[in-house]
Amino acid sequence: PPRSTLFPYTTLFRSCHILNNFLRCSAYENVIFCWVMHEQSIIDGILSRLDTTGSTVHAISLIADAPAVRDRLAGDISRGLRSADVVERSLARLPLYEQLGTIKIDTTRQSVQDTAAQIKAFCCKGTDT
Repeated sequence: PPRSTLFPYTTLFRSCHILNNFLRCSAYENVIFCWVMHEQSIIDGILSRLDTTGSTVHAISLIADAPAVRDRLAGDISRGLRSADVVERSLARLPLYEQLGTIKIDTTRQSVQDTAAQIKAFCCKGTDT
């Protein structure tokens, strides 16, 4: 098969295997899996392959407006972390995130620390943590 077909399947399979290992490990109270997913079918595919027995799953999408995405990606490009073609691809996908069946957290005007605190507050509702 073409590499573009093989790579996502292989990555998905490996990721689910690794995630299931973390979920089964009693040493971890929380497991956060962070990956850019712009299609509900990708999220559903991953969740269907996980043993979430005894777990609570929170599907959260971190979103931002177009100027913020452009600025953040420009910083990554200038540091050599991404290629310039990522900007248009990413901007074209922004509307797709709104269609996901996830909790949305708008990170446009938030620091990384503020975003992490918001995720923690959401995930720890009703617990002593």
